[in-house]
Amino acid sequence: MGRVYEALKRASVTGGDNGSARRRPTEDTNGRKGDALRESASGGNGHGHEGVSEKHPWDYSPLFNRAGAVSVSASTAHTEATIGSALPEGVATRAAGATLDAAGSTRALRCVSQDINVARVEPHLVAITQPRSAYCEELRSLRTHVIHLTQRKKMKSVVVTSTGASEGKSLTALNLAWLLAQTDGVRCLLIDSDLRQPCITDYLGIEEEYPIGLSEVMGGEATLEETVVRLEPSGLYLLPGGAARDDVAELLSGPKFSSLLAEVRDYFDYIIIDAPPLGLFTDATVLINRADGALMVVRAGKTRYALVDRLLNTLPRSRMLGVVLNRNHEQLTESDYYYNRRYRRPEAGAPEERKEEGQPAA
Repeated sequence: MGRVYEALKRASVTGGDNGSARRRPTEDTNGRKGDALRESASGGNGHGHEGVSEKHPWDYSPLFNRAGAVSVSASTAHTEATIGSALPEGVATRAAGATLDAAGSTRALRCVSQDINVARVEPHLVAITQPRSAYCEELRSLRTHVIHLTQRKKMKSVVVTSTGASEGKSLTALNLAWLLAQTDGVRCLLIDSDLRQPCITDYLGIEEEYPIGLSEVMGGEATLEETVVRLEPSGLYLLPGGAARDDVAELLSGPKFSSLLAEVRDYFDYIIIDAPPLGLFTDATVLINRADGALMVVRAGKTRYALVDRLLNTLPRSRMLGVVLNRNHEQLTESDYYYNRRYRRPEAGAPEERKEEGQPAA
């Protein structure tokens, strides 16, 4: 018993530098593993137990100690930039600032940043090509509707599908996601899951720069960090479709896609999923069952009401956020005409007043 007492007494005097003290791992600023207790025998004054630096609880916390991580917030500063101004000719770059850090999360996703050249973008992407038009305002109304419903129902992932081909679901998904990303404090990811015919990068004019995407991630050939790209100036994050394939339903039905969705939920506030047409393939049904909610895009003058009604009856009503009517070619009202003329270029001033016959010029 006396020897035990003497051993404890010696340990309290030496401060535990003989290795008996409990050591907690931490990381230095270069990412190398170190020790919470540093022995100064190899440097400094060389006096054995002197010079041990005091450590604080935050030195061991991953919330404050992330090696080499650069955190950027999803502010709206990028919305003031001119399209095509961040990088010339749409050149991509891997920058330290392209690190996404979700609120309350200690994980970071590094990805490339890609400037979008408006001259190469599909004209119907009005959120990019005509942001001040009345048509874009309709999409902003859709964005407001989606934000309201998803917040009320606590949803994050939304599938955008259609009854058939050529109804505008991919353009609707891209316009919606682009506008969501411009919302203050919102981080949005767009996933091109129409793997039979991926087209999002084609619409953006960057298909040659990003040949890999979800298809390769699901096949184990690439990681999220290698495929996700941040689109400037909106700040929208995109997971491209990658190579086209036919085993889409089998691929999306497996646990790997569920794990991927769970992972990106930690990073993003909204996940918009461009799905194949619901009336043609079972892929959309699989995706809707994996996601929180869904939007169905129909085309005016083409989609039959009976088909819409039949497809809606096959889906859980609790997940349906609504139906989007696309290509509605109604005549613009006088107020719509004025809006397009006046607000598309506010710096040009109000439109010229129509003069009555015989009215003198001002």
